Amino acid sequence: MPKMTFYNLPEEKKQILIQAAKKEFSRVSLHEASISNIVKTAEIPRGSFYQYFSDKDDAFFYILDLYGKLRIREFVSSLKESNGDIFTTAVTMYQSTLRNCQSKENRDFFKNAFLNMNYKIERTFTDNFSQDKLTQLAEIRHLINTKRLNIADESDLLHIVQIIIAVAFHNLVISFARELSYDDAKKCFLKEINLLKQGLYKE
Repeated sequence: MPKMTFYNLPEEKKQILIQAAKKEFSRVSLHEASISNIVKTAEIPRGSFYQYFSDKDDAFFYILDLYGKLRIREFVSSLKESNGDIFTTAVTMYQSTLRNCQSKENRDFFKNAFLNMNYKIERTFTDNFSQDKLTQLAEIRHLINTKRLNIADESDLLHIVQIIIAVAFHNLVISFARELSYDDAKKCFLKEINLLKQGLYKE
């Protein structure tokens, strides 16, 4: 995570640095990314970068964490709008992610992240939906309509959320690897989520 000096920056300067880092991580993978390019784009001295972040990994995972926090807010909002339907919410979230990736920079950023996935990257993406976090977020648990779900207890519900996330992740990786169109990526996800829905809904 960023150092306190980063959080003390004016919002405009923080955004300039974040966008410069995102631009570099959109150009190449984290492994290939260059701090020199980030500071050149942000128009700051190289030494200043290290006042804000420990290294390029620190900046990269901060951006992923920002994305994760945004997704959890969208998840809660979508649950409310769908009257707690976890499958409708999953489709809404997946479509939102696909739309977000329509711009070249966003698409390249997430393509580099997903196609160079390791445990730490996956953990950062999904941390807000982990069992520990969801257990703490009573609001989410109470928003999900469980009446039609074939579950025995709350722990089953947490597993369902994690299974849906795994299906979404798999489909996103496939969509980037095969360079699927928005419609084709959506179609593949809908097929899998509907199969999952059939298996988890009560008779």
